[in-house]
Amino acid sequence: MDGADSDTLRPRSPKRRRINGTHSPSRYSSPDELAASSDHETPITYHRRTSSSNHNIRRTPTDHRRRSYDDTGPGSPDELDHTFPAFYRDKWSRNLRPPIPSRHATPDAPSEISMLTPVQEPASPATPLPPPIKEARFLPYRQKMVLKGHKRGVAAIRFSPKGDMIASCSADATIRIWSVPTGRPLHTLSGHLAGISTLAWSPDGRTLASGSDDKSIRLWDAVTGKAYPLQLLGHHNYIYSLAFSPKGNMLVSGSYDEAVFLWDVRTARVMRSLPAHSDPVGGVDFIWDGTLIVSCAGDGLIRIWDTATGQCLRTLVHEDNAPVSSVRFSPNGKYVLAWTLDSCVRLWNYVEGRCVKTYQGHENLKFSLGGAFGVYGDEEGEVGLGEKKAFAVSGSETGEILWWNVQSKEVLQRERGHEGCVLGVDTWPKGGLAVSCGLDKTVRIWEREPEMEAENAGDEADGMVKEEDGVMKAEEVESERLENL
Repeated sequence: MDGADSDTLRPRSPKRRRINGTHSPSRYSSPDELAASSDHETPITYHRRTSSSNHNIRRTPTDHRRRSYDDTGPGSPDELDHTFPAFYRDKWSRNLRPPIPSRHATPDAPSEISMLTPVQEPASPATPLPPPIKEARFLPYRQKMVLKGHKRGVAAIRFSPKGDMIASCSADATIRIWSVPTGRPLHTLSGHLAGISTLAWSPDGRTLASGSDDKSIRLWDAVTGKAYPLQLLGHHNYIYSLAFSPKGNMLVSGSYDEAVFLWDVRTARVMRSLPAHSDPVGGVDFIWDGTLIVSCAGDGLIRIWDTATGQCLRTLVHEDNAPVSSVRFSPNGKYVLAWTLDSCVRLWNYVEGRCVKTYQGHENLKFSLGGAFGVYGDEEGEVGLGEKKAFAVSGSETGEILWWNVQSKEVLQRERGHEGCVLGVDTWPKGGLAVSCGLDKTVRIWEREPEMEAENAGDEADGMVKEEDGVMKAEEVESERLENL
């Protein structure tokens, strides 16, 4: 297992770091302690970073080992394919043929067959077939609001557990909490001494954790906007990723110092230090029940850890060994979604140690991007949209946001909303909402179109641009973009 416990500071690199794939880590997996089948079944988060004011940006070329990936060849079974029978047989609808009379039968004597065969009652009417299951219909997302207030690029964005608030963090060393219904800023949190790269909500939605270039993790009261007195100190370099455990009593962090720390939130002390990787750790996440942790780094490795023992259970590495910048567990806990710096998003079956899907269409060669899972189809209050399907969503360095069907890898929607790189995307499936952030200093809220309006896919959605001190109409956005060029 690759490990690194670096006590010395590395030269500062851009916060929206670029991970260079110059290391050649061992391609041998760690001992496989995961059983052939997993009991884990559901959820999932991460972030990207922008340069803080005192960091010089390096532009190191990245290996362009890009190719077309199709890890599930046309003839391979699709383990994500859940189909239903197109037809149903009804055993009661089969009518029995009448018995064939004997050639030796006479009008006065019944045939042997007629004597041995009971008289058949008329067949009962056939049971009606159940209606066919409709294919899920994806309703496109349209821009609803643009939230402004940050003075530098926005590195990470997260919906609160209840979906009523959004938290964003920026290279301007501030955190802003926004109201989802109105788009108005609720709190501006200041206290970090350098740019902030990552955020995480506690499961109850009352506490917000932030990780910064000042090497500290701070906890905030999301209701009052006040910081808790204790800081979580221990990392020796920039902090790139955070995730709360499902119970909210633990916090996992990944840092540029190549270590993964597991914290006790109540005491603000390190419970366990994992010498995880030989390059900066880009992403961490908890599985839905808190028993496993996933981490990734620029060394191209994805590692699965046992939360209780700190033991590495599995190491995943793709044959191209591209730097991995972000990871998330799937909601059912059976898969890991990983963003890599070769313009690919890969879905891994970590129990079997293989990549089952590769999603392409976006550009990701320099920055650490992040995204999320979501669902579409029949949900509460949405009748007639077909069975539920899962999608994955990610930003792109071209300013676009892409939605993919998890099963078919089809690009469901491609939407341009930001000027410059889209660093983070998060979803709130229950409300049909998504939120994005990027280098253009804005936070944008996206809403799924109502079914009646979805037929007019070519029409631009009417939106509003929210500013801290005012409201602008959507038609004024384009002129403002030109002024900012």
